[in-house]
Amino acid sequence: MECKCQTEMIPKFADAAIDISPLLPVLEAYSGVQGSLITVLQKAQELYGYLPADLLAYIARRLGVAPAKVMGVVSFYTQFRTKPAGKHLILICQGTACHVNGSAEIERAVREYLGVEEGEISKDGLFSYNNVACLGCCSLSPVMMIGDKTYGALTGKSVAKILKEIEKEEAE
Repeated sequence: MECKCQTEMIPKFADAAIDISPLLPVLEAYSGVQGSLITVLQKAQELYGYLPADLLAYIARRLGVAPAKVMGVVSFYTQFRTKPAGKHLILICQGTACHVNGSAEIERAVREYLGVEEGEISKDGLFSYNNVACLGCCSLSPVMMIGDKTYGALTGKSVAKILKEIEKEEAE
């Protein structure tokens, strides 16, 4: 007779696209490992693209961590998302140097080019953007990141050029 307690504990998620099975080995590997929460959250976001509330509750339960602690970590670090994002997530720095050097113009250019507000996904599914407190690239201000690439000394025109180039690459 085979134990089915693990499979019976697997919940149904609001987002039907979430199949928990790829995350189970990660949860098993890090269960009981002190300080592993961020690693598990990173792996989960890598798998699903974002961290919905029901998935966070499941992770908390499996790791034996208070749900409030999980939400505290997710809300503290800008790398984590609780909503789906476009294929290319744009992070716009709103730190002091970027603010003084025109981050508002950069956000306006992104918003107008994409036709979306912060946190929304463009109609083609390629882009979404979020404002962040600081990207740590003050000497390049104003700055934005798309994926792992940093773009600095931006203007409204350069933003449009960058986004057009990414669209072109995606079309190829």
